[in-house]
Amino acid sequence: MQSSLVLTVLGPDRAGLVKSIAEAVKAHHGNWQESRMVHLAGQFAGLAHVTLPQDQVASLRQALQTLQANGLQILVQHSDAASPRTITPLTLELLGHDRPGIIHDITRQLAALNVNIEELETEQRAAPMSSELLFYAHLKLGLPEGVSADVVQDAFEAMPDPLTVDLSFS
Repeated sequence: MQSSLVLTVLGPDRAGLVKSIAEAVKAHHGNWQESRMVHLAGQFAGLAHVTLPQDQVASLRQALQTLQANGLQILVQHSDAASPRTITPLTLELLGHDRPGIIHDITRQLAALNVNIEELETEQRAAPMSSELLFYAHLKLGLPEGVSADVVQDAFEAMPDPLTVDLSFS
């Protein structure tokens, strides 16, 4: 029987870090299903979904613990990858003036609609003419039954100033 695991990895970035994790997974007959990994402010942060034979889980955990001696933090969580979900996917891009609390305001609107954030990527960008900081966000959302893209757009358009954002749905 196969086990499904989600690995969360955090630590100082260095060459070969992902290779060492992939080697541990492979040595325990695991299959790398999907991952999201990033270098951010000198740190490595990653998520990986792996499957492997159930009888290999304990030894993989032990192998990953030895990697933690090199300054990594690795969390291993069992996952039920086959959980049925009734959501409608939606991609959302936001661009507006950056200010403290902007993520809070965006996530508050989405939570009020019971919208799940599947992926969130943000950055600061310089405005082309003025070089003032703009906030950019790319979100992949899961809309629950009864919530449409129009409802999400209306929620953002009803937000009070100074949060003005450009929305593009796909």
